[in-house]
Amino acid sequence: MAVSTSPETPIPVGEVSRLIGGWIDRLGAVWVEGQITQLSRRPGAGVVFLTLRDPSYDISLSVTCYRQVFDKVADVISEGARVVVHAKPEWYAPRGQLSLRAAEIRPVGVGELLARLEQLKKSLAAEGLFAADRKKPLPFLPQLIGLVCGRASAAERDVLENARHRWPAVRFAVRNVPVQGVHAVPQVIAAVQELDALPEVDVIIVARGGGSVEDLLPFSDEQLVRAVGAAATPVVSAIGHEPDTPLLDLVADLRASTPTDAAKKVVPDVGEELTRIRQLRDRAFRAVDGFVQREERGLAAALHRPCIQRPQRMVEEREEQVTALLERGRRTLGHLLDRADSELAHTLARVVALSPKATLERGYAVLQKADGAAVRSPQEVGADEELRARVAEGEFRVRVSGAEGAVTPGA
Repeated sequence: MAVSTSPETPIPVGEVSRLIGGWIDRLGAVWVEGQITQLSRRPGAGVVFLTLRDPSYDISLSVTCYRQVFDKVADVISEGARVVVHAKPEWYAPRGQLSLRAAEIRPVGVGELLARLEQLKKSLAAEGLFAADRKKPLPFLPQLIGLVCGRASAAERDVLENARHRWPAVRFAVRNVPVQGVHAVPQVIAAVQELDALPEVDVIIVARGGGSVEDLLPFSDEQLVRAVGAAATPVVSAIGHEPDTPLLDLVADLRASTPTDAAKKVVPDVGEELTRIRQLRDRAFRAVDGFVQREERGLAAALHRPCIQRPQRMVEEREEQVTALLERGRRTLGHLLDRADSELAHTLARVVALSPKATLERGYAVLQKADGAAVRSPQEVGADEELRARVAEGEFRVRVSGAEGAVTPGA
């Protein structure tokens, strides 16, 4: 509950400490998980002092326990081990210090650690942190490589030597950090974020030369996995532990089996590239040379064609063809005209021979009535009927006489 105070009515430090102790005493016992960073077990002392730390959040708490509680697990735990403690919060009033009084300590086994990591893996995978479409491609030739590794470690030496052997001009920005223990996670995260903030860094390699499952736990920490997933610079994981895969391998943009393998995947080999360039140049030269030779042969073949050597020959050949066609056209047209003229003459002769005028010229006459109708039978005319007779040289009038229809010329 709140305490009423003012500048005029303050309460003593001892009273504040006593009130805090009273509030803490009301708290019940809790199960706490953490990593042992300090362990003090003095010979003959009845109390053992430990420091329990959360590596993900860089928070520590003091833990005390009776010797008989610690002796039950003394053979299986040491500094750096992960444990689960059943303890009650206590307040030490004289020093104003909060600690945990442990009633039971249990070591966290490898199987339990792997089970928790598997559960964390599924949770992060469901968020899409391991999705392939999140992977960023590595640059072909990085100018500056960020390297996060242990100080003077074999991993650092392998990466630097192999990378510079493959491409001597490559540069590194090295950040030496603890790669195991309680301080590994925050310092690795800080190093990755620092290198990611440098615009000249093209790729970041996080390297370690393998180790046990417990040693590699920092590289499966959720905070580190999220920090790598949020990095804008491509990250290469080179932990070098084949049997078990740290979660860093899954979130990184590229996984290398060892630090040496990371150097080979990140930096191209200058000898191989020079060989490839020579091969490409030779291939390009052969292609261009083959093209030029092919065009030269085509040009030579074209120049040897008769139409190129004597171009007027084409005109002369066409002239002869035109002349021959013209003569043929004239002959054909003459034949057609002659045939048409002959047919016209024969037709005209037939028409003249069959015309009424030709009949009249042979001495025949045509009798027509007054309305112009030709008389074809004696019964068509009557007595004294006047008719018109047409002959070859003209016409004249006649009159019908007699009952038999005899015709007499009229006046």
